Amino acid sequence: MELGTVQQAAVSCFAQRGFAATGIRELGTAVGLNSATLYHYVGGKEELLVGIIKNCLNSMIDGATHASAAGADPARKLALLVAFHVGFTATNPKTSRVAEHEMRALSTENAAHMQALRDSYEQLFARVLQDGTAQGAFSTGDLGIARLAMMEMGTGVSHWFRRDGRLSLPEVQLNFVALAMRMLAVSNESPLSRAELPVPLVLASEPEPKD
Repeated sequence: MELGTVQQAAVSCFAQRGFAATGIRELGTAVGLNSATLYHYVGGKEELLVGIIKNCLNSMIDGATHASAAGADPARKLALLVAFHVGFTATNPKTSRVAEHEMRALSTENAAHMQALRDSYEQLFARVLQDGTAQGAFSTGDLGIARLAMMEMGTGVSHWFRRDGRLSLPEVQLNFVALAMRMLAVSNESPLSRAELPVPLVLASEPEPKD
């Protein structure tokens, strides 16, 4: 059995019931394994959660780094970051929610390691905002608040986006880019075309949409 199959079952359970309320026996039942065999695959419930969160955050860091690497224009770089963030959370909604909400369930040491990864991801946004402000491309009362607002809005997409909803994912991404530009008083609200939007990776831990 592939690790991704176990992770998908865990993400489904953690997203629905929460980490604390999900037992190792429930996870085993979800994938058709007894507890002893499941321990062989993942080592334990917390180790399973750490693997899910770590892979999610590393994928976000890699994807955002790649997305924002093109060009030196601050507005374009930020637009790519926002579009990536929205696309990633919309494409991996359950894994994103687990990574966001269940870090609190980790031991102190594991939580510190995962928080360091989260901080690295947030710093990608912070650096672009700082550079853009220094160059006069952005104007806002508080960069920290602006960053938090953009990231929280993007993360929230995981709660409501539906592939069969009123707006397609590219339309949602472009709307969020426009909101970010308005927040920073950038005159051009559309620094990206639809064809330039980052295409997010579907994580191995993300259950099928029907799940």
